[in-house]
Amino acid sequence: MLQALGNIFQIPELRQKIVFTLIMFAVFRMGTHIPVPGVDPTAIEQLFAQGTLFGLLDLFSGGAFSKFSVFAMSITPYINAAIIIQLLNVVVPTLEQWSKEGAEGHKKTTKVTRYLTVALAFFQAIGMSIGLKSAILNPNPVNILIIAITLTAGTVFLMWLGEQITANGVGNGISLIIFAGIVAALPKNIGTIYAYVKAGTISYFSVFAFAVIALAMIVFVIHIETGFRRVPITYAKRLVGGRVGSGHSSHIPFKVNQAGVIPIIFASSVLMFPITVAQFIDVPWVKTAAAYLEWGKPLQTTLYVLMIIFFTYFYTSVTVKITDMADNLKKYGGFVPGLRPGQATADYLDYVLTRITLAGAFFLAFIAVLPNMVAGATNIQGVYFGGTALLIVVGVALQTMKQIESMVVMRHYEGFMK
Repeated sequence: MLQALGNIFQIPELRQKIVFTLIMFAVFRMGTHIPVPGVDPTAIEQLFAQGTLFGLLDLFSGGAFSKFSVFAMSITPYINAAIIIQLLNVVVPTLEQWSKEGAEGHKKTTKVTRYLTVALAFFQAIGMSIGLKSAILNPNPVNILIIAITLTAGTVFLMWLGEQITANGVGNGISLIIFAGIVAALPKNIGTIYAYVKAGTISYFSVFAFAVIALAMIVFVIHIETGFRRVPITYAKRLVGGRVGSGHSSHIPFKVNQAGVIPIIFASSVLMFPITVAQFIDVPWVKTAAAYLEWGKPLQTTLYVLMIIFFTYFYTSVTVKITDMADNLKKYGGFVPGLRPGQATADYLDYVLTRITLAGAFFLAFIAVLPNMVAGATNIQGVYFGGTALLIVVGVALQTMKQIESMVVMRHYEGFMK
């Protein structure tokens, strides 16, 4: 195992990618400590202490929100923009056409997503700046505009940072930025638990129970994330170079959680956006609606679960093209035993994928809402390293490790994931 891990650093290209990713992490962490000019940090701390939503926002931003740094909005506007563009792919012919044009179409879609990110970020930044007038040292229109532009620039920089990691580092840059923020918040959460124990608010047994449940959740998440359903495929004998080549068998692996960590990130971002805006609007009915949508409330939990299930199916349908898969099998002489190539195979694959996606969706929803129940049972409040964070951390870590291992194996070294 140690020798296999050592192989990583024997590959110059991979070593450079890992070093580049770590440097980008360092830049991200430094940015979380650069404050937005003209804001009173004491007033921000008092506002931050008011609700769980702010703690969740702080978790996704890696502590940048509580400091109200230039990265306070984190990467959520980009995620919301990506959701909107993917939803519009279904109804806007131009976007649908781009999705079929390969690399060139992807470039066009990425460009539109960037522009939409800037618009959403500026809108959210204006809302936050107006809502935080009490924390602004001189709340005139010019200063509010400067703060909004600063916050928008921070989000745009994080978007660029994520794209650089994806292109020149290892793993998905956007996911890794969220991953880095969550991991950075871990010491603070441990400190919070220690303070609770020291003050006598919670017992040692509650901490022990919390730790056992957390470890069990990690094992459960890893087990599901690495699980898949194999659909057997047989390839017919083909005439190659005047000779009849022998047929062979293979399989199509459908993961239980085919969509990975994306649905839970999407659902969290969608719910946080309107609630965040509502926090900064002094309108009675908006405040009432926001109270019902606070993290952990029944309505919020219900919407959260429904959104996770929806985004699991939606993202799976976007990323897994069953019709193309069936056509490719037919083209290369592959078929599912007992089924005719073409539409019959496509229908069967769609049936299998639909069923296993349902299991994956319920898994995501269960992991997402379990921490609320655990927090109530153990009386450990204010610790935001819950199921959402756990799933993102484990999922991103597994995906990144698999990408690294594939690069190691490609160069004829032994892999390290067994």
